[in-house]
Amino acid sequence: MIFDTLAHIDNYKGVHEGVFKGLLLLRDTDFSILEDKRYELDGEDYFFITSYETQEVNDTPEAHQKYIDIQCLISGTERMNVGTLEEMTDEVTERRGADIRFYHGPTDSVTLVPGKFAVLFPGDAHAPKIAVEKPALCRKVVVKVKV
Repeated sequence: MIFDTLAHIDNYKGVHEGVFKGLLLLRDTDFSILEDKRYELDGEDYFFITSYETQEVNDTPEAHQKYIDIQCLISGTERMNVGTLEEMTDEVTERRGADIRFYHGPTDSVTLVPGKFAVLFPGDAHAPKIAVEKPALCRKVVVKVKV
């Protein structure tokens, strides 16, 4: 997992070409003028914009095998619990045909605000959309980079 600010994206040039392109997209795009939906990028990469209300608890971290997630808030504040996949204690459910599995297990938390991003690799379990103090409206862009 990488957790940083958009001001530091040049530090990640050599990490993964698709991840760096996704970070440039986050830095250089005015998402306030785009509607909530899925947008196609090069190859199998894409991003989507979503609006939601944070929740008190998210106790089922998710993980993906085929895609890297880059998550960045456009507005609002949320807590995201993160942990390593090998520390998850059990798989709760898998959505057939979708690149997502849910788990239980130990996590630590980070706080996402506009300008900060999280890059979540296939070995990273993450439970997003958690309220910081009380439920609040958020708008987020998630870039999906094919592994």
